[in-house]
Amino acid sequence: MFIAMSVSVNKTYSAADLKFLNLLSEKFPTIADATTEIINLEAILNLPKGTEHFLTDLHGEYEAFRHVLKNASGVIRQKVHEVFNNTLRESEMTELCTLIYYPAEKLQLIKQKESNLDDWYKVTLNQLTEVCRAVSVKYTRSKVRKMLPPDFSYVIQELLHESDSPGSPKQSYFNGILNSIISIGRADAFIIAMSNVIQCLTIDRLHIIGDIFDRGPGPHFIFDTLAQYKMYDIQWGNHDILWMGAAAGNLASIANVIRVSARYDNLDVLEDGYGINLLPLARFAMEVYENSPCKPYQPKVMQNSGVTERDVLLMAQMHKAISVIQFKIEGQMIKRHPEYKMEGRALLEKIDYEKGTIEIDGKDYPLKDADFPTVDPRDPYKLTPGEDQLIRTLQASFLNSDKLQKHIRLLFSKGSMYLIVNSNLMYHASIPMTDEGEFKTVIVDGKPYAGRSLLDKLDRLTREAYFGGNGAKSQQMALDYMWYLWCGPESPFFDKAKMATLERYLIEDKKTHHEEKGAYYKHLDDTKMCSMILSAFGLDPEKSHIISGHVPVKTCKGESPIKAGGKLLMIDGGFSKAYHSETGIAGYTLIYNSHGLQLVQHEPFESAVKAVEEGKDIISTKVIVEATTDRITVRDTTIGKELQVQIDDLKNLLAAYRSGQIKERK
Repeated sequence: MFIAMSVSVNKTYSAADLKFLNLLSEKFPTIADATTEIINLEAILNLPKGTEHFLTDLHGEYEAFRHVLKNASGVIRQKVHEVFNNTLRESEMTELCTLIYYPAEKLQLIKQKESNLDDWYKVTLNQLTEVCRAVSVKYTRSKVRKMLPPDFSYVIQELLHESDSPGSPKQSYFNGILNSIISIGRADAFIIAMSNVIQCLTIDRLHIIGDIFDRGPGPHFIFDTLAQYKMYDIQWGNHDILWMGAAAGNLASIANVIRVSARYDNLDVLEDGYGINLLPLARFAMEVYENSPCKPYQPKVMQNSGVTERDVLLMAQMHKAISVIQFKIEGQMIKRHPEYKMEGRALLEKIDYEKGTIEIDGKDYPLKDADFPTVDPRDPYKLTPGEDQLIRTLQASFLNSDKLQKHIRLLFSKGSMYLIVNSNLMYHASIPMTDEGEFKTVIVDGKPYAGRSLLDKLDRLTREAYFGGNGAKSQQMALDYMWYLWCGPESPFFDKAKMATLERYLIEDKKTHHEEKGAYYKHLDDTKMCSMILSAFGLDPEKSHIISGHVPVKTCKGESPIKAGGKLLMIDGGFSKAYHSETGIAGYTLIYNSHGLQLVQHEPFESAVKAVEEGKDIISTKVIVEATTDRITVRDTTIGKELQVQIDDLKNLLAAYRSGQIKERK
């Protein structure tokens, strides 16, 4: 195929241009090198765009996350159907899909029941090769090669690029490779490797739109899994920002992290997952709250968890101890920062400790628990010596947890407040708005910010809180603001009038529990607001989307994740088991491939064991959000625009070579 390249040789380049082109010539030292690369990049632009996979609000549900990742929200099953729909029964395709998802586990079961294993190996290796070919067609050979395991890279390349069709001159060669793999006892290892390659090639890029932490038992496993991925990004969620503040040493964030973990019977994540020593908290709680009523602080224990009454009592005592410390530290923070305008949330001073009541918005309410042995009514926010020593000890554990710090650094290196990829604007929760649907001005560090500039400022501030760099005073301000981002009324992560933690724990009247959402949430179906947001981020409102999570969509009550005529997609469908009863489903994911956008609605996932033994996949329903008549190519993507810039630079280098302004290096 001949590709015409229009390259002007009459152009005269400036000194700055020549300096850049000279640097570029080090990588492409001859006309032939530059020409080859231009042809290669031009060819890539014409490939179908890779498949993007969007997930949000994982909340520590590692097993469900792992399975959705393995089956690519049904994309692998779809590919298997495309390849074998006319040749395999449904049950056989299900078996093949399960093998691809969990190859090591499935192989153990198959070897127990297959009488002629060699024949099964031959059939299965052929099938896996066919599926691998189907998922690799969107990529260049170079990209596929980079994703192959070293042990089998050469063999897989040969299988992918040689035809095994009857009558093919290389059919014997192809069969010979497969027979050799079986005869030398490498079939199991090869099946596992090939299955992993299929999983990797099915999804080109993974987007995690916030909230990896809290609720579920495995956020650390999710991070370990992500660390093995090549192309992924994370948009920070409110629970992520809480843990980021805790890892940076913010005392209020640390207390909140422990409290939330205790509330959801999740202290194992801290102790076993991250090595946080909670023994000092347990000792303190048993000593100080031994005879204190702790019923409001009983953890939300899942059924069949094996937790004993004694365990529940200890967790409740620990929960109460850290909650009181949290209320005190937050009160100190509010007093220290009047600019937060959160005076109404300094609630310990509103308690009548003799009557056992609290004043909220001018009305007195009885407390479900009025026993506060560590609170001095004259100075309610002062920590006792024991509380101060405890929180400092816990702070040291957070700061010195190697695994926690590793995962938080992953959030910083792969994460951000927002991201724009392929005309999609991704952020976790909201952008503060006025009642009229305009960007709200928020004062941060004494200066006004709104819309995109606000998110940019908060991104920088968050990094300063963790990494420093602008002096101790500036870093302390940023570190304090990390707590505000978790629960401040003008934080894009929270965006509510208040976080009613104390009210939910201690006041029976549920009217006090209400957390009024910000104006952003009143305009979710407003196409004008969504168009304004997209325009502010440099996107075409007619062709672009906002993709977010944070607020579980109550599908069981008829709510839809598709807002504002498709401009806004809220894909939090309740991944966490704690939200299943509220949403009626077990999460949404989004697939964006060369044919358009597909929203996938998932039913609860039973377990990996059920998937392996019984072939039980997550039951998913797909909804076409947006389909294209012409297939989307790499040229139409963000990467395509970057590649076009590279092509233009190379054409300038080629012109400079041909005009003699730069000499070839070989």
